[in-house]
Amino acid sequence: MTAITLRPEAPGDEGTIHAITEQAFRPMPFSDGDEPDLIDRLRADGDLTLSLVAEDAKRIVGHIAFSPVTIGDDTSDWYGLGPVSVVPELQGQDIGGRLIRRGIADMRVVGAKGIVLLGSPDYYSRFGFKHDPQLTYSGGPAEYFQCLVLDGDLPSGEVAFAPGFG
Repeated sequence: MTAITLRPEAPGDEGTIHAITEQAFRPMPFSDGDEPDLIDRLRADGDLTLSLVAEDAKRIVGHIAFSPVTIGDDTSDWYGLGPVSVVPELQGQDIGGRLIRRGIADMRVVGAKGIVLLGSPDYYSRFGFKHDPQLTYSGGPAEYFQCLVLDGDLPSGEVAFAPGFG
């Protein structure tokens, strides 16, 4: 097991984050290959609310992004998680899990009321995410759209991710 440190993205990390995201998503059958450019667009638009990297002793080996979402009933302080990436040779060592747990904790600190994502229910349920039909998203299979309430009640309505998601 490699010793890993988590920290916020710093100036100069952009190219490495792009490359890691590309490597992590290239073999994924559900990926359209746009994930690295998505992070760049979120950053350029000022919508990269939280961007964390995981480093070993030599390099950045993982990344997670959080960006604002809008919900049909004008609910504020909700965010989207993703993408989350780990270099292929270190996947399966809980680096992604550590990024997710730290990201959730950091989002609580900044007052986030909740987080949504589109991803594997088998994987994300371990962090407390679940599908609830009260929140909808037309961009993917309903059972893969999940939420985590951090504070208050679950809002209802259609969720729209930041414009960078296209």
